[in-house]
Amino acid sequence: MKLKHYLLFFLVVVIFLVYYFVNPSNINLFPKCPLYSSTGIYCPGCGSQRALHDMLNFKFKEMIGHNFLFLFGIIIIIYHFIVEGILYFKGKDYNLLYKPKTPIIILIIVILYWILRNIPSYPFTLLAPH
Repeated sequence: MKLKHYLLFFLVVVIFLVYYFVNPSNINLFPKCPLYSSTGIYCPGCGSQRALHDMLNFKFKEMIGHNFLFLFGIIIIIYHFIVEGILYFKGKDYNLLYKPKTPIIILIIVILYWILRNIPSYPFTLLAPH
C-alpha cells in the first residue's frame, strides 16, 4: 500500500474515534448544514453526523431517527465491499453499483427522500431529523 492509503485510513479512523466519543447533539464543534441554517429546509444529509455517532455506539433506532437515508448508504457501502472482496478472490467482474442505471436510481431515491422529509405532515415528519 502507498503512503496516501495509510494516511487516508488513519484519517478515517481519527474521524470515527471523534464521532464515537463526541455526540454532535451535545457540542457545537461540528459544522451545521448551510442549507438548513439559511432556509430551514432539510437536505438529504441533515442528521448524518448524529446518525454516524449513533451507529458507532450501536444505537440503530436513533440512527434511523436522525437520517433514514444514512442506513441506505451504509447498506450500499457494505454491499460494495462484500462484492469487491468476493470478486477479488473469484476473479469475476460483476457489481450492480457499476451498472449505468444504478446512479440514476440512487439519485432518484435521494431526491425523493429530500422532498418527502420536508413535507410538514405525518407520516413524512418521521423522515425529518429529530
